[in-house]
Amino acid sequence: MPTVVLNPGHNGGNATHTAEINRQVPAGFGAYKACDTTGTNTDAGYPEHAFTFDVSLRVRSILRAHGVRVVMTRYDDTGVGPCVDERAAIGNASNVVAVVSIHADGAPSAGHGFHVNQDSRTPDGATQATVAKSDRLGHAIHDALVASSGLVPSTYIGQNGYYYRSDLAGLNLARRPATFLELGNMRNSGDAAQLSSASGREQIARAVAAGILAYLNG
Repeated sequence: MPTVVLNPGHNGGNATHTAEINRQVPAGFGAYKACDTTGTNTDAGYPEHAFTFDVSLRVRSILRAHGVRVVMTRYDDTGVGPCVDERAAIGNASNVVAVVSIHADGAPSAGHGFHVNQDSRTPDGATQATVAKSDRLGHAIHDALVASSGLVPSTYIGQNGYYYRSDLAGLNLARRPATFLELGNMRNSGDAAQLSSASGREQIARAVAAGILAYLNG
């Protein structure tokens, strides 16, 4: 049975444990960064950590119904962390076929849409075969998001919903196929309305799950 790791960004207890989440941890290529962050929120106060956890649970339910084993990097929305290097270690287990980090952005309010973050260089310790699979995973989810998420490719960052970068520990440390999703801009009123509604999150989760399943069956 294939194992997929879902990595819901941030956590509900991070804001009250600043010393712990500000602790510096390995982030790949000899760099260090904060253990975790608090994430963003909509102007109405709906937090990213709640959004990412809810969407991840919905994706997990769909994947399980299709016979996929799912591991979460966190199993509640009241704890602290885990740190970014710990999250990456969970994804690097030998039986993992895909790691999907789920986030939402906090960009200037004029921009809207999703983007798929991919590593702009070969992750620390990854093979070229893994890099190719990460690219295929990101593209499969991107296509599913375009087709059915209700979100459009980002109007404010990257190109056509893809953004290549080298500062994300979850990608830099990934030795298994991995991608990092920003599922809308919480500061944009249109995106925020969808992200804040249960039906909107269900639509997004179904698209993410469809992309993962397309990758697994490809």
